[in-house]
Amino acid sequence: MDDLAGFLRSRRSRVDPSVAGIPTDGRRRVEGLRREEVAHLSGVSVDYYVRLEQGRATQPSEQVLDALARVLGLDETERGHLHRLARQRRRRDRSPGGRPRAELLRVLDLIIDAPALIMDHRMDVVAGNRLAGLLYGRTPTGLNTARHIFLEEAERGLYAEWEKCTLDVVGHLRLAAGKHPGDPRLASLIGELSMGSERFRRLWARADVRARTHGRKAFRHPLVGLLELHQENFALPDGSGTELIVMSAPPESSAEDGLRLLAALDDGGHPRGNGLRVTSST
Repeated sequence: MDDLAGFLRSRRSRVDPSVAGIPTDGRRRVEGLRREEVAHLSGVSVDYYVRLEQGRATQPSEQVLDALARVLGLDETERGHLHRLARQRRRRDRSPGGRPRAELLRVLDLIIDAPALIMDHRMDVVAGNRLAGLLYGRTPTGLNTARHIFLEEAERGLYAEWEKCTLDVVGHLRLAAGKHPGDPRLASLIGELSMGSERFRRLWARADVRARTHGRKAFRHPLVGLLELHQENFALPDGSGTELIVMSAPPESSAEDGLRLLAALDDGGHPRGNGLRVTSST
């Protein structure tokens, strides 16, 4: 799904030679740095670096990886990804799966004023609260948000910033592929997205990685309009890559009003007669 050689090639092509202190002219035939330039700036032999990019060198030292990260201008997320790719072993992934703990589901149902999801590293929603179901217009459990964004064209309008969402999804899946190289379900998902979406193929080839932590998330809901929310990702302590995701609205904002309107709908998307908010178990 992901490999050290491909990641090095993609990062090398993005380095501006002038930033690296290399004089340039109009005769360069490659984008970014040449292999021998990366090797020289990193303090390794050209032969060794070529073998790294061809997948023939194994177990580069921490010092070599740090030098490559410096020359290639990697950020913290990319640096961690580089180190994982260099150390990974292809084995069947045994990351936890199945239904979340009952205690965690209780926490999810206590969140009544914001859509909240429990999502694994494959972007499978394993549980969601009532407001999340109203936001997506369906029971969120079982939804894969990567498929939802790339393959379900009728749902594309829900994402007010669809193109940005696609960048985030591909960056996350690239990072997940480096952390879980032996996960057959993740490999199958990436293959399905590659077959079904030209945009996914183009973005995947860029080898960008992104960590999901927090940020703006904008939805254009067909019943309540634009919802500009803030998303926080809380990693669960089991190390599986599963997260609790909460999307909240700023106080006294139009998004807060929109979430109140959304909460006042019944599960079929119609206004409830008494206007009271009722929670239900997922």
